[in-house]
Amino acid sequence: MQQKHHFLKVCLLVGFIFFYVPMFSMIFFSFNKSRLVTVWGGFSTEWYFKLFANQQIINAAILSLEIALVSATVAAILGTMAGIALARFRRFRGRTVFSGFVTAPLIMPEVITGISMLMLFILMGQYIGWPGRRGFTTVTIAHITFSLTFVTTIVQSRLSSMDISIEEAAMDLGSKPWQVLKDVTLPVISPAIVSGWLLAFTISLDDVVITNFTTGPGATTLPILIWSKVKLGVTPDINALASLIIVIVGVCAGIAGILMARSERQRERDAHLAAAAGG
Repeated sequence: MQQKHHFLKVCLLVGFIFFYVPMFSMIFFSFNKSRLVTVWGGFSTEWYFKLFANQQIINAAILSLEIALVSATVAAILGTMAGIALARFRRFRGRTVFSGFVTAPLIMPEVITGISMLMLFILMGQYIGWPGRRGFTTVTIAHITFSLTFVTTIVQSRLSSMDISIEEAAMDLGSKPWQVLKDVTLPVISPAIVSGWLLAFTISLDDVVITNFTTGPGATTLPILIWSKVKLGVTPDINALASLIIVIVGVCAGIAGILMARSERQRERDAHLAAAAGG
C-alpha cells in the first residue's frame, strides 16, 4: 500500500513537470535579451515594450477578445437553454436528434467542423448574399457552434445531479415555472454556467483550426497571428506574449474560482438555514 502511495506521488510529480516546466521556461526566456530564444543573453524587458508597441499584435488580441466574449456569452445562453431542455424534459419529439446535434461537435474533429462551416458560409453567400465576406461574424458563429456543446454538457450534468425536490417544493408553494427557473434553478446551476462560459471563452480564445477555415483577409485573430509567426521560428516577443496570456488566464481563473467557491458556500449556508427553519 505504501509503495502504491509513493508511485502515485511520482506520477503526479511527473505530470506537473511535464505540463508546467515548459511554461515556466517560456516565461523565463521571455526576459532574454538575446534574439536567440534558447541562448541566454542577459535579463531584459525590452521584448515586452516591443510587444506593446506592435500594433498588429494589439489589433489581433482585441479581435480575439471581442470574438471570445461574444461567442462565450451566446454559447452560455444557448447552452444553458439546451442543458435545461435535455435534463428537465426527458421525453419530447426529436429529443434524440436534438441531443445528437448538440453533442456532435464534441466528438467531431475540428478539421471537419471547420470545413463544414466554410462550405456553409460559401453556399449562403452564393444563394442569399450573406455573409459577403468572412471575418468577425463568421468566426463568431463558428465558435458559438463549437463551444455550445461544452456549455450544454456542463449544465446538463449539473442539473442531473441537482435535487429536483427543491423545484417541486417551490412550485408547491405557489411559484410559477419562470419564478422557479429564476429564483431556484439558475442560482443553483450558476457555478456550472460560469464554468461553461469560462471554458467557451478559453476555447474561442485559443482556437486555430476552425478559425483558420472561417476567417478572411483583415480578420486575423491572435492564435492565427502567433501560428504564422511561429512557422518562421519562435522569437522572444512571442514568448512575452504567451507569458502575458498565461498570467492573465491564471488570474482570471483564480478570481472565478474564488467567486464560485464563495457562491457555493453561501448556497450551502442558505440551505442549512432553510433546513433548520423547516425542522
